[in-house]
Amino acid sequence: MYYITKRFELAGCHRLELSYESKCSRLHGHNWIVTVHCRARQLNADGMVADFSHIKERITAYLDHGNFNELLPFNPTAENIARWICEQIPHCYRVDVQESEGNVASYETDGPEEA
Repeated sequence: MYYITKRFELAGCHRLELSYESKCSRLHGHNWIVTVHCRARQLNADGMVADFSHIKERITAYLDHGNFNELLPFNPTAENIARWICEQIPHCYRVDVQESEGNVASYETDGPEEA
């Protein structure tokens, strides 16, 4: 099995729809640190699991400097964003989303390993 990890930063704002009062219900921004983990049993024709620059571009082209409430069809918690990113990247099995120092959410697939 081959493994790669791509870490990148993107800027974006969101407001959370919560069942309790929180300052996070107001629009606010973060410089998000995203770590994408991919794996494959075989390398592609170029000798890679995936191109690092393609992983970053696929996410930043859509989300960077955006309002996540307008761009994503769900409550944009770090947990939900991690799941969404994982679903966008071929061979991805785990995503870690850091919205601020000390606050990291992770999503990992529980499905079969990528071929």
